[in-house]
Amino acid sequence: MQRSPMLEHFGEELRMARAAAEMSQQDLAESINYSTALVGKIENGDRRPSGDFARRCDNVFGTGGLFERIQRLISRDTMVAWFREFAAIEAEAAALRWFEPLYVPGLLQTEAYMRAVLASSGLIPEEEIAQQVFARLERQEILTREKPPVLTVVIDEFVLRRMVGGPTVMREQLQHLAKIGASLPRVRIHVVPTSVGAYAGLDGPFVIVTPPVGEDVVYAECQLPGQTSDRAEDVKHAVQVWESIRGEALPHQQSVELISEVAETWT
Repeated sequence: MQRSPMLEHFGEELRMARAAAEMSQQDLAESINYSTALVGKIENGDRRPSGDFARRCDNVFGTGGLFERIQRLISRDTMVAWFREFAAIEAEAAALRWFEPLYVPGLLQTEAYMRAVLASSGLIPEEEIAQQVFARLERQEILTREKPPVLTVVIDEFVLRRMVGGPTVMREQLQHLAKIGASLPRVRIHVVPTSVGAYAGLDGPFVIVTPPVGEDVVYAECQLPGQTSDRAEDVKHAVQVWESIRGEALPHQQSVELISEVAETWT
């Protein structure tokens, strides 16, 4: 695994904070409910800390979010360069409107599903797949933070029926989607049924981000690196397309029921 300077910086700050508090690795591990072995590996730069690990260290040492800030920088270092700008915007979002005609959106993917997606092309080395999976799982933490964004997702029904990683992976993924739709009140999931036929969304996936302050931003992907734009005309067009797509989709509850039904067909 390739180390980043921020990974080493996290380990160094952790050692210094622990020493100042006169705590052993075992003492810290017991305080944050992690293993002593993991604390040692993170201090040595052999493992990346999770967001939860960083938050617990901040609580124990009273460091005012220092470890969480470094951890976010580590996570961004593991992402492909062209995605980092959007990841930073996404992390601060107050609301996200996400349309995806091809895959389950990254914020809602299971680990097995995302591994299958990343490995499908055969073009990404295994080590890089592991790094991207880690970064994607870290991104998902925004949905369970103290003030999560409002996430409205619209997916094409073909996303539910296209095999990715095999029947077991698909069943687990769709059950996960249905669970999120039923349990997280700030997440709304809508499905465009295949009966709709051609519609505006077939041109490709995109995300409209509403930041806490300022104007909306739109992010779009294709075979080339994704593009982020805050140009008024781009955002206006994306909103118009979004409204057209959303008008074709099923209501949230009906969509969750459809997802649950299709999950049972993956056996």
